[in-house]
Amino acid sequence: MKAQRLQAGDRVPDFDFQTPWAPRQNFYDNIGNDPAVLVFLRYRGCPVCQMEMARLKREIDLFAQRGARVLVFLQSSPESVASSSNMEAWPFMIVCDPNGSIFRKFHVAPGGVLKYLHPAGAIAAIQSIVRGFRHGRFEGQETQLPAAFVVNPMKIITYAHYGKHIGDVRAPATLSKELNSALS
Repeated sequence: MKAQRLQAGDRVPDFDFQTPWAPRQNFYDNIGNDPAVLVFLRYRGCPVCQMEMARLKREIDLFAQRGARVLVFLQSSPESVASSSNMEAWPFMIVCDPNGSIFRKFHVAPGGVLKYLHPAGAIAAIQSIVRGFRHGRFEGQETQLPAAFVVNPMKIITYAHYGKHIGDVRAPATLSKELNSALS
């Protein structure tokens, strides 16, 4: 039986997590009464994920002006991420979930080979390489699909998107629009 995906109106699950630069933290405690945007990607070495993280970094003001916390979830180990960058390089929190337990809690599942090889995903991979992002170390599930959630201050999901292929990542402008709707 397939797990029920989270949707708008569901309470966001609480969980403990770690970042490359901080030990175990609790999600509810960390975000407090702030709205949050949660972006699930694959792993740090994935060129598409690197491209999406760079885009989110460039457009972080879309969320900061609304006081939203932004968390990016990777199936990378904290050591892997810390060895390739430092905390000051990222205006959002990177959550490391190498065993995929948080991905499972949010029902963000890997896709099959056909979803992995989807033409739009291949185009995203080519675009990322053309833009200079290079493949690094493989981690987690190679066929992992992306997802995004917007969470209001009451910890209710107001927007949920589950990607259909590896390049199906919501743009920051789309997430910002959903955040604005959630806070209106």
